[in-house]
Amino acid sequence: MSSSTFTRRLLSTPDDIGPLVGRVLLGIVMFPHGAQKLLGWFGGYGFTGTMGYFTDVMSIPWIFGFLAIVAEFFGSLALVAGFLTRVSAFGIGIVMIVAVVTVHAQNGFFMDWGGQLAGEGFEYHILALALSLVLILKGGGTLSVDRAIASA
Repeated sequence: MSSSTFTRRLLSTPDDIGPLVGRVLLGIVMFPHGAQKLLGWFGGYGFTGTMGYFTDVMSIPWIFGFLAIVAEFFGSLALVAGFLTRVSAFGIGIVMIVAVVTVHAQNGFFMDWGGQLAGEGFEYHILALALSLVLILKGGGTLSVDRAIASA
C-alpha cells in the first residue's frame, strides 16, 4: 500500500454529523483529564506528578505513561478539530482499556455517585471506548480537518 493510499484511508470520512457530535463531545470530556495530567489544571498533578505516579506507584514504563498523557491531552484537542481522528480515538480508546484493566475493574461496573464505594467503576470508560470505536470506524465526519484534507 502506498503512503498516499494509506493517508487517504486514514483521513477519509463521510459527510456525516454523527461522527462530528461524537468526536467533539468525546474531546470535550477527555480534555480536562488530559489537562490534569499535563498542565495540573482542574486539580491535577501536572506532568511531573502524573509521570511519577505512573512510573513509581503503578510501575508503568515511562513511555506508556507519556503516551497516555499525550493521548488524553493532544488527542482530545485533535478530536475537537477532527484532525487525525482515527489515531486520536485509538489512543484514547487504549487509555480507557488500560484504565479499566489496571484500576477500575476491581471496583465493579458503576461509578461512585454517592461516595459509598472503594473507587470508581468502569461504566464511563465503556462509553468513552464505544465512542472511540465509532470514530475509528467512521472517521471525523462533517467539519473535520481530516475531511478537508481528504477532499483536497
